[in-house]
Amino acid sequence: MKIFNLSLCILCLFLFGACTPTPDSPATFVDKQLKNADAQLSLLLTDALEANRNPRTIDAAGEMHWVRQGFDWTEGFFPGTSWFLYDVTKKDAWKAAAEKFQAQYEDHKYLTGFHDLGFIFNCSYGNGYKITKNKAYKEVLKTASDSLITRFNPTVGSIMSWDVHHGWQSKRGWKFPVIIDNMMNLEMLFEASISTGDPKYKEVAIAHADTTLKNHFREDYSCYHVVDYDPETGAVRSKQTAQGFSDSSAWARGQAWAVYGYTMCYRYTQDEKYLEQAQKVADYILQYPGLPEDLIPYWDYNDPKIPNAPRDASAAAVTASALVELSGYTNGKYIQDAANILKSLASPEYTATLGTNKHFILKHSVGSIPHNNEIDVPLNYADYYYIEALLKFKDYHTKK
Repeated sequence: MKIFNLSLCILCLFLFGACTPTPDSPATFVDKQLKNADAQLSLLLTDALEANRNPRTIDAAGEMHWVRQGFDWTEGFFPGTSWFLYDVTKKDAWKAAAEKFQAQYEDHKYLTGFHDLGFIFNCSYGNGYKITKNKAYKEVLKTASDSLITRFNPTVGSIMSWDVHHGWQSKRGWKFPVIIDNMMNLEMLFEASISTGDPKYKEVAIAHADTTLKNHFREDYSCYHVVDYDPETGAVRSKQTAQGFSDSSAWARGQAWAVYGYTMCYRYTQDEKYLEQAQKVADYILQYPGLPEDLIPYWDYNDPKIPNAPRDASAAAVTASALVELSGYTNGKYIQDAANILKSLASPEYTATLGTNKHFILKHSVGSIPHNNEIDVPLNYADYYYIEALLKFKDYHTKK
């Protein structure tokens, strides 16, 4: 047997130069991960249907934590993921799941007290509209966009993130806080201008992007989490954090929101300053001296506990999705980095074994360490952006 194995390897060396398996093509790699996602999340869907609840994460005791009743900024991600899987598999069960779970919060389209409407409705109804062209979804998106732009202050030039008269935000002394996460809500506004022909939504999105570009970034192109403004004058009052290690640190998911947000803004405007900003933030992320070899960042680049600090797969998934798209605008500059992140996320270190992890795909994400909330757990938005990144990655290579 040993002689046979040796002969086989000699034959491999002669024919192929090495006795190693042929690497998967990008399409094959993605298809394998999507097949796994379909299997794993089908189990999660069974759990969700049985409970009639929208899954979010795992709590500290290792039990399922469902999306909060009332309002939850993550409520659009599982329906959005269901739309992705319906588009890939054409299974009616995924379409029914998307419709069921997004309908549970449709009336939130009228809420003007929250900035997360873009996260919620663009990821769910937005994907649903792209796939089905259901005109009712288009109306939901318009109403949600109308609600979101009520939070825009033209003096500041931004959409207010959090109300400051209640909750933990009221204890910070803020008057008009704007968080980098808010860049992710702008896509719904750009789409609203396209679908309605009314430029007002796009104008708000551009103003917000410009104000954020001016005030949220440091000289090295890392970004602050929160910039607080004077709503009467538009002046910057402070630059702080709510979810990072410190006011001066680089919170990993914040950097991911930034590179994704400006890549997306370039898609809709073709404004070179957005493309330049996206590249500079991407370069900060990828060239950071403490970035681990597998490219999955620690939850904050400046946590003094590194290398004993938690990783954040959600930040990596968002970044990968952004880098694939950014590669399409930069002659493939970042595509290998995106591929390396996706390969790391697809590895057993970050992708759960089928049937484990409460049936979420990715392990090792972080919600908010300062709030002692969702630390080293799966998150529904990590799975959402991971699948989005995979789909973009396959599409990028298909179009080459």
